[in-house]
Amino acid sequence: MHRYTDMRRRPHPSDLDKSRRRVVAKVRELRTDRRWTQAELAVKLGLSQARLSEIERGGGSFTAEQFIEVLRLFNVNVDAFTAPQPVEDELQNALARLGALHLREVSSALPSARVAGVRAAVRETLLGPTDARLLLALAPVLLANLDTLNLDVLHDELVAIGFPARVPWLVENVHAALFLCRVSQGRPAATRWHRSVAVLGDFVSRHPPPASEAPRRLDHIDVGIRSKRALAQVQAAASDISRKWGIVSDLQPADFADALRAADVAG
Repeated sequence: MHRYTDMRRRPHPSDLDKSRRRVVAKVRELRTDRRWTQAELAVKLGLSQARLSEIERGGGSFTAEQFIEVLRLFNVNVDAFTAPQPVEDELQNALARLGALHLREVSSALPSARVAGVRAAVRETLLGPTDARLLLALAPVLLANLDTLNLDVLHDELVAIGFPARVPWLVENVHAALFLCRVSQGRPAATRWHRSVAVLGDFVSRHPPPASEAPRRLDHIDVGIRSKRALAQVQAAASDISRKWGIVSDLQPADFADALRAADVAG
């Protein structure tokens, strides 16, 4: 079962143009709100007034250095320049940068501070709503960031907001997926594989499911379920790991393994 999609492609020129025009329009708005003339802002950015005027009319764009100076001058972050965009686009870009190399970045979605760090990106993806493709992309992200992602802190964050099963479910799926991704013992990838198995396995062993016999509230991580019939079908197809954690999802360890292979993380 292949749940990932190879989404590599070059940014479409129209997407880049929309982003450029949005940035220029926002800078003009910030300038006028501050009651600065074009000449005043141009001096601060190291531009001539004629060049700034040309940019504001759509005849160019700011350099990276000038854009950073704009952020500093107006005390804003990158989010101020983003148009309302699907949460999935923000998450897809964040995950692509953090190790899900099989995902393409959506060029029209600018970086968001909300998912700037690896823990934030993983947390927001687990909280959703997201599609299965992004949940699977968490597998290569976990392996690529094992040394910086504190799984215990991430787990505590989700427990605090009422989702105690999601991190253990994810980690156990990725741990199982590693055994479906064979690596040659003589390759450097073998060392990474063994370390990943050890770190994830340690987390799994330290976070067993609740021992209570009381019925557990099911956690509907699959947002595509719209009927009782669909729910029954998903539950029937659930893996042992999903059943163990009370997660409503038909994702299998093999699906996570496919994502690891696609991102070329597990070797």
